[in-house]
Amino acid sequence: MSPSPVLTAIQAYNDLCTPQMAADTWGVLEAGMRAGNLTFGERLLCTVLRPQFVSVEGWEHASRVSSTLVKAFDKAYLAMLGNRALRSQIWLTPDEETLISYEAGLRLPVPIGRLDCSFVLSTSGEGRTLPDIHLLEYNAESPAAVAYEDGLAELFFQTPLMRAFQWRFPVRPLWARPAALQTTLRIYRDWGGRDLPTIAIVDWPSVPTYSEFVLFQEYFARHGINAIIVDPHDMDYRDGVLYASGTPVDFVYKRVLTHELLEEFGVEHPVIYAVRDRAVCMMNRFSCKFLHKKASLAVLSDERNAHLFTAEELKTIHAHIPWTRRVEERKTLLDGETVDLIPFIHANKHRLVLKPNDAYGGRGVILGWDVSDDDWQHAIEVALVEPHVVQLAVALGREDFPAVQDDGSVEIESRLVDLDPFMFDGSYAGGCLTRLSRGGLLNVTAGGGTTVPTMVVAV
Repeated sequence: MSPSPVLTAIQAYNDLCTPQMAADTWGVLEAGMRAGNLTFGERLLCTVLRPQFVSVEGWEHASRVSSTLVKAFDKAYLAMLGNRALRSQIWLTPDEETLISYEAGLRLPVPIGRLDCSFVLSTSGEGRTLPDIHLLEYNAESPAAVAYEDGLAELFFQTPLMRAFQWRFPVRPLWARPAALQTTLRIYRDWGGRDLPTIAIVDWPSVPTYSEFVLFQEYFARHGINAIIVDPHDMDYRDGVLYASGTPVDFVYKRVLTHELLEEFGVEHPVIYAVRDRAVCMMNRFSCKFLHKKASLAVLSDERNAHLFTAEELKTIHAHIPWTRRVEERKTLLDGETVDLIPFIHANKHRLVLKPNDAYGGRGVILGWDVSDDDWQHAIEVALVEPHVVQLAVALGREDFPAVQDDGSVEIESRLVDLDPFMFDGSYAGGCLTRLSRGGLLNVTAGGGTTVPTMVVAV
């Protein structure tokens, strides 16, 4: 049985990684990341010497799956806008309900989202089998890494390793910033904006992704758009105008998470007032919280909501969203059989994951197989009090990467790998975040991961 073509390309790339080639490549990457704001807090974004490679067919498959799933999420979104009982399945807080009321009449899908997926390459080239993809989370509120991934792709093309690899394999990057810009301008025009917007990029100055805001500020400036990076504390709303550090703005690129804004200010904040009065255009809107919560995957995969979706959408949901349920006392279906949910969770920790409904960065995620029986029991008790979902575990892909060690040497290491397409206007997959990890959580925020650009390789 012959190996898959992508695995052949990966092996060819890794074979090029001689000690001198590795040292020269790391020199380019390290200097470029430090000079180019490609950092996550104090950490360099990338500590390996190879991008993730996906075949043309593999990326087309990922794009089709992503587009169908986003259409299903958009249906759930629209249904929840008009049905408070359905919204109750995602545990909105009273303050979140207030914010949603300010957006009454606006029927917007998620303008920029990110589907965080497991990604397992076929090990066989027979029939050019497509990769196995499962959605683990939908980052629908303020997805990071669009500018990071483009910056890393530009940098990798300057390395000796990539230049040598391209003599044998044609490679193209998956650019995301152009689509983000076009989406921004479309939303602004639909809102009624003329000329070019003045943008406020809103988040806390202490977040580790601050350097990406700088990258967006520079990118917007190259297209004639003024963008101000602003702390939510440094905003004001008066006489129908929103101000960011004293500058009037008419577009909010909201990177601060809604629940963090509410924790700090309640519903008394200038951005909230401006959105209420339709005085600014905002991306992504507060109602995107519907789909950002982990329970949105339960809304799609739960049999009681099947009537919301077409047969094609249900087929894609069942194939690519792991079985996910709110943690609560109830009976439900699993593989056509009725199960009593809480006893089932107790008895099957080896195949289940518990996730807080409204956390991010891997916070609070419990992998059943990684904890003791007592810790699992305690986690279930917490999940019955604080909103959680339970999810069937899926296989995670592993690939070999030349990895920089603490002493500066390079070793080929096996890393867990994911594939997280950026989705624009609810239909177009443009660009992709890829994270690697030695451990069980594929999350850079959790501290154990690294980021690489994803590139399509012709094989």
